[in-house]
Amino acid sequence: MIRKNQRFLTRLYILADFSVIQISFLAAWLLKFQFDIFPYDNSPEGYGALPIETYWMWSLIYAVIAILIGTMSSLYSPKRKKRFADELLKITQTHAVSIFVLLGALFFVKEVNISRYYLLAFMILNLLFIMAYRYVIKLGLKRARQKGFNKQFVLILGAGSLGKRFYDNLLQYPEMGYEIVGFLDDYRTFDNIELRKYKPVLGKIDELGQKLQSMMIDEVILALPLDAHDKYPWIIAECEKAGVRTLIIPDFFDYLPARPYFDNFAGMPMINVRDIPLDIAANRIFKRAFDIAFSLIAIAVTSPIMLVVAIGVKLTSPGPIIFKQERVGLNRRNFMMFKFRSMRVIPEGQIDTGWTTANDPRKTAFGSFIRRTSLDELPQFFNVLIGDMSVVGPRPERPYYVEQFREEIPKYMVKHHVRPGITGWAQSNGLRGDTSIEDRINHDIFYIENWSLLFDIKIIFKTIRNGFVNKNAY
Repeated sequence: MIRKNQRFLTRLYILADFSVIQISFLAAWLLKFQFDIFPYDNSPEGYGALPIETYWMWSLIYAVIAILIGTMSSLYSPKRKKRFADELLKITQTHAVSIFVLLGALFFVKEVNISRYYLLAFMILNLLFIMAYRYVIKLGLKRARQKGFNKQFVLILGAGSLGKRFYDNLLQYPEMGYEIVGFLDDYRTFDNIELRKYKPVLGKIDELGQKLQSMMIDEVILALPLDAHDKYPWIIAECEKAGVRTLIIPDFFDYLPARPYFDNFAGMPMINVRDIPLDIAANRIFKRAFDIAFSLIAIAVTSPIMLVVAIGVKLTSPGPIIFKQERVGLNRRNFMMFKFRSMRVIPEGQIDTGWTTANDPRKTAFGSFIRRTSLDELPQFFNVLIGDMSVVGPRPERPYYVEQFREEIPKYMVKHHVRPGITGWAQSNGLRGDTSIEDRINHDIFYIENWSLLFDIKIIFKTIRNGFVNKNAY
């Protein structure tokens, strides 16, 4: 039943994409030739001279091209486990390739009178409409699964710590619509206390074939220790014979990133232990361009506020307006981070390595205000322009504390694989000031491994929505 539902959803997506492309064609035609919101195309024959049937024919051809390319690029594969951001990227890539194929076809048949403004409107509307309807469908499926509809059933092989950890994690994502039917394990059974929390151990591993025949199971999760590796070929063969998907959780799970991927080295598949999207040059260019544009706008918008803060700092305490502090940034390189000064000037020869406390005597009254409201951070947009920082990223720390934390906190140094940020995933979730360093690092690593421009925009909006007042900022 589940597989029939999945095939139905795949066909529904294909039919919906085809329909949306035709709706986009009609909307673009109306905008260009009926409402005339675009300038007239300067051409000897005039693009408007082409009949609507010609445009419709090419929209049908484009729909076929886009669906074929989408099928080849797995655009219509199951999306239950995928993030919507990944789906948006796949949609954009599919239609970018499709429009180039269409332009090539137009050039080949010498159809030069198609309006360029029409094509632009068509592509923009097409992407917007497809993204919108897919989001609505994803939201509807998510709500249906939370209510118990469209479920898929999972059997876990291995009732040890790894299997139970997967069970606990899956319970945190009810919107994915998975229900665990139980465990198979050769050595473990659950006591009464464990049975209150987990589904039961239904039998031994050798009973897998029987369970697959007698129960509705869609996916089998292998959460077995390394010493059970010799059973994997038989387990996978049994699952494939029953038409059930098999997923393996490696016993070295704790060493892997949140989203590991397979690489190829000397003709052998390898698991890449640290997948960082910003290692890709194109991603770095997009993020840098976004940082420059955003910081220029932010500086222009907040310049009156920065002027008021600068005057306030100057009038309330002697010393420089801007405070420069050494921080550790990208690739463990040190840089000087800018802030509005909120404390009294440190006497010459004295080194400040202490945390700021709630009633810290070094702070000025005005300094306490700008720290609580995060106004002291505004000069860091100039750090972004220089290239030392990004708008979004892990918060940078002083070298003294980096040396301390790198020994005390696992994976702490991973944060230096990307530029530090003015705000980040940890800060937008309230982990600022006097909060757990371990929790912050876990959030930073999640951000690094799951980066996208949409994720950056989400963090910025979340930071703005949560407000700039920080109760943990002393």
